[in-house]
Amino acid sequence: MADNSKESLLQFMKRVGAFLTYKISNLHLDSRSVGALAGLAFATVFIWRILRSPNESRRRQPKRQTPTSINPDVGHELVSASSSGVNNRSEDSRVQNVVNEFFHPSKLTFSQIVQQRLSEGRKVTCRMLDIILEESSPEELQKQATVRPSVLEVLLEITKLSDFYLMERVLDDESEKKVLSALEVAGVFTSGGLVKDKVLFCSTENGRTSFVRQLEPDWHIDSNPEIVTQLSRFIKYQVHISPIKLERPPSNVFTSCSLEHFFGCVV
Repeated sequence: MADNSKESLLQFMKRVGAFLTYKISNLHLDSRSVGALAGLAFATVFIWRILRSPNESRRRQPKRQTPTSINPDVGHELVSASSSGVNNRSEDSRVQNVVNEFFHPSKLTFSQIVQQRLSEGRKVTCRMLDIILEESSPEELQKQATVRPSVLEVLLEITKLSDFYLMERVLDDESEKKVLSALEVAGVFTSGGLVKDKVLFCSTENGRTSFVRQLEPDWHIDSNPEIVTQLSRFIKYQVHISPIKLERPPSNVFTSCSLEHFFGCVV
């Protein structure tokens, strides 16, 4: 009986490994997500104890007598093969459900997911070009400023959960007005609770670096790789918004293609 349990546990662990390999191959996991997989490994032992119970109860049921006209050895082999196939499919289904639940937790609200991502960080700073705004350069801001619709939900949630500051380099006062107007139209100052005094403007990239160092946030979000690299020594965590990862990213820097993707708004 003990040997059968060990063999079943081994098979179960192999199936979990197979499903995890498939899932990870289709995901871009950061270091925190990889660390979370260790927790799943410990949880697997306890999950196994739950999944093993139905199998044990089936083993305790008395075996049905095979007809005398059939060779008992052949009948036993056929029944064993059939039962093994059914049990394997059943276990595969349960394992897949466990792994899917791990990667797509259904019990967490979006607010809890954002809070979990922030790791209890209470102050967050973020540049606007290419992250909050559709525009990607100060020159474009001289013509117009548009808040990206897809980022609005996570932007409002971060504002509620933290002391949040937005900042950007602009070329003139008119650009500042356009940015503030775009944020106001999007409802950031009403629904999110952000105040205009926490939207900061500067005339150089070094000015933004100085803002961040003075504010000493738990998280800074930026799309400029040079600024991200410079600040990595001073800021606890950073998110580098870019489709391309840094060649040698510091351990406290996470890379994501967009802010909403980092916080799970995009699957």
